[in-house]
Amino acid sequence: MRALSGGLVKTVTGRRTAWIVALLGLLLGAGVIVGLGEADRAPHPTDTLPVGYESTRAVELQEQLPTEDTATAIIVFSAEEVDGALEDLEQVVAALDTGVEGPPAFVQPAEDGTAAISVVNVPAQTATEVADSVADLRTDLRESVPDGVEVQVTGPAAVRADLTEVFAGANTTLLAFTASVVAILLLITYRSPVLWLIPLTVVGLADRAAAILATQVLAGFGVPWDESTIGILSVLVFGAGTNYALLLISRYRDELRNHEDRHQAMAAALPRAAEAILASGATVVVGVLTLLLSVTPTTRGLGLASAVGIIVAAGFVLLMLPAALVLFGRWIFWPKVPHVGEEGQAGRRSAWRRVGDRVAARPLAFIGGTLTLLAAMAFGLTQLQLGLPASEQFTDQPEAIAGAERLAQSFPEGASDPTSVVTATEDEQTVEQLVADLETLDAVGSVSVGGQGDGVTQLSLVLTTGSEGDEARAALTDVRAVTGELPETYVGGTAAEAIDQLDSSARDRVVILPLILALVLLALAAILRSVLAPVILVASVIASFCAALGVSWWLFTAVLGFSGLDPIVPLYSFLFLVALGVDYNIFLITRTLEEARTVGTREGVLRALSATGGVITSAGILLAAVFAVLGVLPLVVLAQVGAVICIGVLLDTLLVRTVLVPAIVLTLGERFWWPRRVEPAAAHSSGASDSPVITAGNPVITGPGRHRD
Repeated sequence: MRALSGGLVKTVTGRRTAWIVALLGLLLGAGVIVGLGEADRAPHPTDTLPVGYESTRAVELQEQLPTEDTATAIIVFSAEEVDGALEDLEQVVAALDTGVEGPPAFVQPAEDGTAAISVVNVPAQTATEVADSVADLRTDLRESVPDGVEVQVTGPAAVRADLTEVFAGANTTLLAFTASVVAILLLITYRSPVLWLIPLTVVGLADRAAAILATQVLAGFGVPWDESTIGILSVLVFGAGTNYALLLISRYRDELRNHEDRHQAMAAALPRAAEAILASGATVVVGVLTLLLSVTPTTRGLGLASAVGIIVAAGFVLLMLPAALVLFGRWIFWPKVPHVGEEGQAGRRSAWRRVGDRVAARPLAFIGGTLTLLAAMAFGLTQLQLGLPASEQFTDQPEAIAGAERLAQSFPEGASDPTSVVTATEDEQTVEQLVADLETLDAVGSVSVGGQGDGVTQLSLVLTTGSEGDEARAALTDVRAVTGELPETYVGGTAAEAIDQLDSSARDRVVILPLILALVLLALAAILRSVLAPVILVASVIASFCAALGVSWWLFTAVLGFSGLDPIVPLYSFLFLVALGVDYNIFLITRTLEEARTVGTREGVLRALSATGGVITSAGILLAAVFAVLGVLPLVVLAQVGAVICIGVLLDTLLVRTVLVPAIVLTLGERFWWPRRVEPAAAHSSGASDSPVITAGNPVITGPGRHRD
């Protein structure tokens, strides 16, 4: 902070140097965007699978098979009477040119006579190639099937193709929605036709630079990422960056009331705002880096990318934004232009000060009422179930999912997505015995050899239980009991991967969540030089998280009709809520500490609430809205994460930070800072430790203090 408050502040805010800093920031950002570009990376099948788990090992062993880069597509024909069209359907399938050589495809009718299936392979060297192959296959089939027959393409190839398709242009859409939401809320917040353009431009530039630098860093360290990583990163940079900008501009506006020269005003505002911004950024960076301990590669990628994004956002806001603001006169705030001599936010009889006075009148009652309300909202946690079936993964159901559901109506449930058993042996006798042992299981409908070569054999199992739910878990447990008797034999496929992801998500929560809390506590303890205050602040954010998750459970199950929440939702939402939710408490409490040195802790928290109430509320609403925009992406899991964070941020901003934390501070007084001792300078200099502190227009009296030598 000393370096920032010295020569660096003069450079950023100086009359002769500010334009250079702003121009360099613009050129640097533009150079990164135009000259460097986002890193490219070919996705790998194990990117989203937990390292070391059996289904992941199955995929790794399966890659040793001497097969072409192909993926399986299942064609589902349905009609009132499909048997009469079987000959025509066989001709349709025989005429298909998938680009992959192999045995002739067959058409297998269902026993109920309303459906038939055919299995083909398509090229799959890249995700784009799979998408193109499946699109061509669907087009050819629709043009050639007989009248009265409906055709759908499902199976692993179709799922990959549909996932690629729904993400095509999704991040561009997300960026457009995010920027639009930020622009509208900034315009409403500042009520100025010009001012909002400056922070939006700076944060928008930071967002693009962060995406490029993050992917380059990930590529450099060999950490995987997927389509959703950049989307979440963009939301995080826009949300956090705009929050930091709001805080800085609020302090700048206050200092313009004390300084005639705008450069001097920014020189006074920047160090004070930077203290809170750097503290906030540090807690977020420390928090997101805990994701590096996840067993899922793409989760680790999100953690590293988010850390890069927060550093870039804070850097742009602390360096480029103040330099850009001082290039313009105070007219930039028109029509509410701040003038020298006007009273600052801390001393005004604002709406937030009136809220604080009501809390100060009965702090214990407000503490009890707030905690009771949060507990009631968190009641949904008693019903919480984690696990989202494939049919509920997308906001708009793609053809692959619809085809799988139709297939399950006429064929065994597991036919559309067979479970695979991969073993490191080609010994015929061993394979035959393994097949025989698996066929004895009640949950196994059929077993066939799917591929063999280079010392590896793959078996394809059709489960009678389907690939999801408790029955599927029980079936997989029985299958793994059989395969566990052979060395290097693993069970894979969608059912096995879903079970392993549930287990790995639970492992990540047990390891990462306590670490996030410990690191954030240590960071707050270092910032505030206190033990009790950090514990209270973190506990308040945890209360917001539990209430938000409980409400979200009811929202998605009782209102929207989903069967549960995705296993990753608690981890992601907890991480971002704790890291970002603590921000608002940092903004409030650091200002309280600043005011407490003059008027004492009890009066200080009321003045801090008055000074920061508007900006923190604006920042919280903006952050909540930005995370809600995740709902425009096609994955339900991202919509669920966005909803939990949106609700949690609103609770933290409007209830916890406005009522609960001030009520606790008012109740504890100077004990809130324990073991640190914070007393007003006036009381220290006069020795009158029990003198009340009364401000103009505010009858609130602080409690007795203690003289400090």
